[in-house]
Amino acid sequence: MTLHNPGMLWLLLVLVPVIAWYVWKHRGADPTLGVSTLLPVAKLPVSWKVWMMHVAFALQCVAIAAMIVALARPQTHNSRSNSRIMGTDIVLALDISGSMGAKDFSPNRFEAAKDVATKFVNNRSNDNMGLVTFAGESLSLMPLTTDRPALVNAIANIQMGDLNDGTAIGDGLASSINRIASGTAKSKSIILLTDGTNNAGDVPPATAAQIARQKGIKVYTIGVGTNQKIEITDPYGFSSTQMEAKIDEESLKNIAHVTGGKYFRATDEKMLKRVFDEIDALEKTAIDVDRFTQTEENFMPWLWIAFGAFALSMLLRYTILRRIP
Repeated sequence: MTLHNPGMLWLLLVLVPVIAWYVWKHRGADPTLGVSTLLPVAKLPVSWKVWMMHVAFALQCVAIAAMIVALARPQTHNSRSNSRIMGTDIVLALDISGSMGAKDFSPNRFEAAKDVATKFVNNRSNDNMGLVTFAGESLSLMPLTTDRPALVNAIANIQMGDLNDGTAIGDGLASSINRIASGTAKSKSIILLTDGTNNAGDVPPATAAQIARQKGIKVYTIGVGTNQKIEITDPYGFSSTQMEAKIDEESLKNIAHVTGGKYFRATDEKMLKRVFDEIDALEKTAIDVDRFTQTEENFMPWLWIAFGAFALSMLLRYTILRRIP
């Protein structure tokens, strides 16, 4: 813990003259009575009210001291550190088109992909990772970050229907390239997961692959699902339709080949997990990572101490230490 205004602690010196004044004031404040001898009363104890009077003054001093500490603004110290770790830059590009609702995975392709992607993110704690989604268009959801909780939360909140339906593989890859271009690691990789054929968007997948190659970015493509008629339920569960979803494996293989990556095919949950486990063995290089912690103000406990001490001192003075004029 640190103090935002440590100079305010100099105000604690105010207590020195206050205490000195209190001692001087009560030095001869005891009542006196002229008698020939003190022997009859020499062994009488000091009244407990005298001690309570000193306690009331001590509580007032505590209240003043606590108020001064609160003015100094104690804080949980925020920190920033820069460290060099072994990691890589990775962007996850996830297909959220309607066909991802097919139930040849449990509970469907979409939820299975989100679950495996979340575990993959949690297992790679040293990487800068970003997130892109695409359907009929693409959307960059998260920049490169080492904030795992934020990235996991972003994956959890993805919903089918967030984008116009379709499969814009080229646009999703182009958005991923733009997102990862700012990374500082020598090794840059994009993991693109889809279950269909490019049928939307403005950027052809082959063009996006060439751009990735020029920038030294590897693309690992994953084809999810089976090439057969599947039942697709809309995101709200009101209706379902039968359709044939065919993966354009040739295009995905070409993207991986051109960029120096690899193509994977996953026809069930276990195979999809094995694919991500294999990708988890990506090469790692040294990257510089900035880490931040949040500053929190901690002056409220001191204000409560000041209020409590002052209230207790007033309670003593107006009850058991009350004086009758």
